[in-house]
Amino acid sequence: MLYALPPLAAEPIFQLGSFTITNTYINSSIALVLVLIAGLVLRNKSSELPGKAQNLAESIFETLLTYADRITRDREKSIRFFPIVGSLFFFILISNWMGLLPGIGSIGVWQAHGGAIELIPLFRPANTDLNMTLAMAVLGVSLSHIVGIFTIGFFKYANRFIKIGDIWHAAKSLKPIAIMTAVIEFFVGLIEIISEFAKVASLSLRLFGNIFAGEVLLTVIAGILAFAVPLPFMFLELLVGLIQAIVFSMLVLVYLTVATTEIAPAHASH
Repeated sequence: MLYALPPLAAEPIFQLGSFTITNTYINSSIALVLVLIAGLVLRNKSSELPGKAQNLAESIFETLLTYADRITRDREKSIRFFPIVGSLFFFILISNWMGLLPGIGSIGVWQAHGGAIELIPLFRPANTDLNMTLAMAVLGVSLSHIVGIFTIGFFKYANRFIKIGDIWHAAKSLKPIAIMTAVIEFFVGLIEIISEFAKVASLSLRLFGNIFAGEVLLTVIAGILAFAVPLPFMFLELLVGLIQAIVFSMLVLVYLTVATTEIAPAHASH
């Protein structure tokens, strides 16, 4: 019997009507419930004398806000974006660390595939599913655009990508240099549109690739070596899970900050 390497696609466990429940969906649901429970517990204790758990939570939040301030350079913006960025951070972190718990990846159903008996796990780290990381990336990038539109206005925000207004003002000035600059900036704006799709691909693939690679590594090591040997790799995966949660959430914060920063129109400097 061999431990099966995790496939790229999440394995279906059962059907709920027409909806397929996969092993990664089970893990993500558990992580979401844990985040909600922790939030509700801390919220209910907010009016009481702070205990050790609340003091720890407040120190973590303050540390995260301090890091956010380095990006936004504005505590008001940091507090405004923290519900989005903080939720992503804690969900990704818990999802990543849950993948290292005993039973994750080892509790399942043995099935025969190609002459070998392989284990189909009932639980699998949520971020080893590209659908999950892609959904969070689309959410983060989309929210940055929505917040940007509401902050600086639709037409000013749209002018970052479709610079028709700059071409119009440059044409009215009748200055060749201004017209040439406006045309170049128009094509740069089109490239910016493409870069937004690149953001989604980068966010999703980075998180998926790192967590999936760690899952494959731990599976291989556990299958060929003694139990004690994979422990250093598990500690490494704890660090990787934390780093990936920080990177993903901080990049979303960067997108939110840039989207809500008003840029002077090009024609103002001509």
